Amino acid sequence: MVKIQEVPLNQIKRPLPRQNDPNKVQALMESIATIGQQEPIDVLEVEGQYYGFSGCHRYEACQRLGQQTILARVRKAPQSVLKMHLA
Repeated sequence: MVKIQEVPLNQIKRPLPRQNDPNKVQALMESIATIGQQEPIDVLEVEGQYYGFSGCHRYEACQRLGQQTILARVRKAPQSVLKMHLA
């Protein structure tokens, strides 16, 4: 089951390092500041912990804007699914 909800940024673990395009982050910051976040990021919830593997530009933009939460599409998953994402 997937639900869309606000998730605290500081509770999302991002286990895979990403290189973000600074121009894209800046454009998203301007858009989010003006009209709000339009597309949720995808987050796995495993045993009460949140893990983000996509939406890295939106995540960084919200972080740099000083937002406390981010709109996320949360999908509960077992450890086995998390391990597949980390492989």
